[in-house]
Amino acid sequence: MLFRIAADSLVLFHLCFILFVLFGGLLALKWRSLIWLHVPAAAWGVAVEVFHLPCPLTRWENLLRHLAGQDGYGAGFIEHYILTLIYPAGLTPQIQLGLGALVLLVNIAVYVRLIRRYRQV
Repeated sequence: MLFRIAADSLVLFHLCFILFVLFGGLLALKWRSLIWLHVPAAAWGVAVEVFHLPCPLTRWENLLRHLAGQDGYGAGFIEHYILTLIYPAGLTPQIQLGLGALVLLVNIAVYVRLIRRYRQV
């Protein structure tokens, strides 16, 4: 039971990390110190998508599921609603490249705005 709770918690953390990679630059517009956390997170997110690197969070999720005695993801709330966001059906290398490019472009736009804002002050 504890391993399943840990695995579900890790899935939620994984989703939060993905959202931070995507939108953390917007948070940095308000809280400048987040830049030091967001830039490496965004770089990792782009690298994982572009170079098809294995994500350690996925490996840990699977390990915890195995320790919980599960073969895969069960049919609970987390699996039904959250996992399909992280692992959508039909995810291809081309889609991953597109997602990596989207993350990169969004964050470049945010950081260009952030740099312009702080140069004017």
